Amino acid sequence: MKLRTALGWAAAALLLAAPAQARDQIRIVGSSTVFPFSTAVAEQFGKTTKFKTPVVESTGSGGGLKLFCAGVGLQHPDITNASRRIKSSEVEKCASNGITNITEVKIGYDGIAIANSKKAGKFDLTLQDVFLALAKDIPDGKGGYKANDNKTWADVRSGLPNVKIEVLGPPPTSGTRDAFAELAMEGGCKSFADIKALKKADKKKYKALCHSVREDGAYIEAGENDNLIVQKLEANPNALGIFGYSFLDQNSDKVQGSMINGKDVTFENIASGDYPVSRAMYFYVKTAHVGKVPGIQEFVGEFTSEKAWGDEGYLTDKGLIPMPQAERAKFAGDAKSLANLSM
Repeated sequence: MKLRTALGWAAAALLLAAPAQARDQIRIVGSSTVFPFSTAVAEQFGKTTKFKTPVVESTGSGGGLKLFCAGVGLQHPDITNASRRIKSSEVEKCASNGITNITEVKIGYDGIAIANSKKAGKFDLTLQDVFLALAKDIPDGKGGYKANDNKTWADVRSGLPNVKIEVLGPPPTSGTRDAFAELAMEGGCKSFADIKALKKADKKKYKALCHSVREDGAYIEAGENDNLIVQKLEANPNALGIFGYSFLDQNSDKVQGSMINGKDVTFENIASGDYPVSRAMYFYVKTAHVGKVPGIQEFVGEFTSEKAWGDEGYLTDKGLIPMPQAERAKFAGDAKSLANLSM
């Protein structure tokens, strides 16, 4: 009996010590905004090479980086997509789990659309309108702040539609949510001189005020599935939705983007920087997995090729706004050499 128990313990120890089962398919997680671009590259890669088509999951930027930074080993993803740059806290989390070599690749630009159904009128908003509609606390007109009591868009500004404020958007784990808070919410927040001055006096309070979204039902977290937001906008013409330009472009027969600060969300306006709610997109490679999972270097090469992300590349058909040629050359070089991330 004792011998049998000892043998059992020995067998269990061997199983625990054994390496994870070999994997012959790249695993990619991360941003719902980058998902259609990554999927297009994965499908092209699977069709044109000897490697299997990579598995791409939409988990949100924050969720993807959490999975990516959990450790080295084939049970963890190889690449994560992000619609914002990795945070220093996430780099530290990766390092604490043994991930010290990460290659950063910027893939292009995207605009964040605030869209509604084509069955309704098109909105013409300022960044200040967006802040006053969605912020948790807003100026009270007496030098202080109050809980947001704007119920309709007409309450926000005379001339806007007298319809209930109802905005479907991404959750806190989403890079789109982070970028929206930084570009749209903060952009409108700092249009108030006293709040802009607060940034120097108390940066923490300034950020909390500018980035906090109301929780009384006016903003509805709709998950990481941007296609679902488009479907909900079709069903409710009074609602607006927040998602990447690529989804607006792919669903232009159903939804329309609002004008923001007098600028339409178009390819040209995002590329020129005229559209105020624009951001860069990235993916991150766990270089310790290169050579362990077949095809990672080759997949990265496909993604950073001119036929994919170039001015006439197949990703532009999906709504990607290409980087200038010099910037593409820089990141293609980093990708090829697997350059280590520098913050």
